[in-house]
Amino acid sequence: MKKIYMDHAGTTPVRKEVVEAMLPYFTEKFGNASTVYSYGREARKAVEEAREKVAALIGADPKEVYFTSGGTEADNWALRGIAYANKEKGNHIITTAIEHHAVLHTCEDLEKKGFKVTYLPVDKYGKVRVEDVINAINDKTILISIMHANNEIGTIEPIEEIGQALKNFDRKIYFHTDAVQTVGK
Repeated sequence: MKKIYMDHAGTTPVRKEVVEAMLPYFTEKFGNASTVYSYGREARKAVEEAREKVAALIGADPKEVYFTSGGTEADNWALRGIAYANKEKGNHIITTAIEHHAVLHTCEDLEKKGFKVTYLPVDKYGKVRVEDVINAINDKTILISIMHANNEIGTIEPIEEIGQALKNFDRKIYFHTDAVQTVGK
């Protein structure tokens, strides 16, 4: 019987072109990119070129791109970083009840550390209402985290509309989106 792999959203084989592009860094150009010797400088150059390509893909400045080991670490880092850096301004976080566990587990842990989290419901299609997000904001809200596309059902969330609505507030509320399922697609 032929096996068929159905979880390409979770992981997928590496394309031949990617393997070929990376092979020199696995075998010959493996220097520590944080060092000053030639191996390190060569590796640093490759990292910076990758940073520029990722920035161009998502419309960011290369200085805004940080590399992590994966989506879970990136979500964890972003949520904790924003929460702890802004705890004097507030302790309220808004997310949805159907976020990836990378976000939900981090929010649950932040609750144990004194943060308040509002878990918004979604409709029968898995979509959060923009009005619900805006109505959940209070004077202690510092962060909203809504995924771009749900990893289980594929629903595309209205992140552009939420982002536009947040511009109407007279104070800064950080807006994080987990776009692991959609970036580059």
